[in-house]
Amino acid sequence: MPVTLERLAADAPIEAVMRRLDRDGAVILQDMLAPSGIAALLDELAPYLDTAVPGRETFSGFRTTRTGALAARSAQARAALVDPRILAICDAVLLPNCERYQVNVTHIIRILPGEVAQVMHRDRVAWSHLNGIEPQLNTIWALSDFTRANGATRVCPGSQTWPADRRPEEADIAYAEMKAGSVLVYTGSVFHSGGANESTAPRLGMNLTYCLGWLRQEENQYLSCPPAVARTLDPKLAALMGYANGGGGLGFYTPPIGPSAASDVYPIEHAVQTPKA
Repeated sequence: MPVTLERLAADAPIEAVMRRLDRDGAVILQDMLAPSGIAALLDELAPYLDTAVPGRETFSGFRTTRTGALAARSAQARAALVDPRILAICDAVLLPNCERYQVNVTHIIRILPGEVAQVMHRDRVAWSHLNGIEPQLNTIWALSDFTRANGATRVCPGSQTWPADRRPEEADIAYAEMKAGSVLVYTGSVFHSGGANESTAPRLGMNLTYCLGWLRQEENQYLSCPPAVARTLDPKLAALMGYANGGGGLGFYTPPIGPSAASDVYPIEHAVQTPKA
C-alpha cells in the first residue's frame, strides 16, 4: 500500500496538526493561499524569477532555480511569513527549546522540466553537531499544483524517529501532491527531497523555514534583509527576521562609526529603529 501524507483544512485546530506532525513529521494544510494571492506573489517576484539561474551542483539541481530575499522583495511573502496558523505550529515545535525562533530561509524553488529527483536528506544537517532536539520547522507553499509528474516534494513520513543509520527506500516515500495554495509543513528531522520533473512545465513552491533563535540562519537575513529594509517591516516581522534578542546576550552590536557620546553597545533591536533627524 502506498505511503501517503495526511491533509487537513487550513483552519484545522493546532492540536490536530501537531498529532500528525508528532506521528509523521509532515502534514499538508489545504487552501492556505487564494489564487489571487499566488498571482500577486508571482507578479511581485517575476523580475527575479525571470533572471534566476539553475544550480551548479547535484544537490541544488542543474534544472532548479532558487530565488531568495523574499522578505525584502515581496509583500505577499511577508504576509506568509507571519501567517498565524504557521506561527502557531512554530510555537509548538520550536519554543520548547528557545526564547524566540527566527526565519531561517526564504526561497522560491522552481523545478524545471527535465530535473531529476534530489537526494533524500534532513534539513537539520545544517547544524550537524546539534542532537536531541528539533531545530527547525519548514513550509513549502505550492504556487502551482504539485504532482508526482512535475516534482512534488518527496517525504518519508515518520522518518524523524528513525535511527541515525537508516536511509530511505522507495517504499518509504510519499509524494506531497497538492493543489496550488496548499502548504506542506514538515520538521527539520524528516527525510525529504524535491522530486523529478517529468512534465513540460515548472513546479513552483515557496520555501519558508524557521529555526531556533540561537542558531545561525542558513540564509543570512542580515544581508538578505539589511537594517535599512528591516526597519520598514512590521515590527513583529522584523523581530522574526532576527532583529530581536535571541536569548541571553545574543544579538548585541556596536555601530561601526567614529567616537560618540552615545552608548557603544546596543541591542539588535536598535538597528531597525528609525534614525532621528
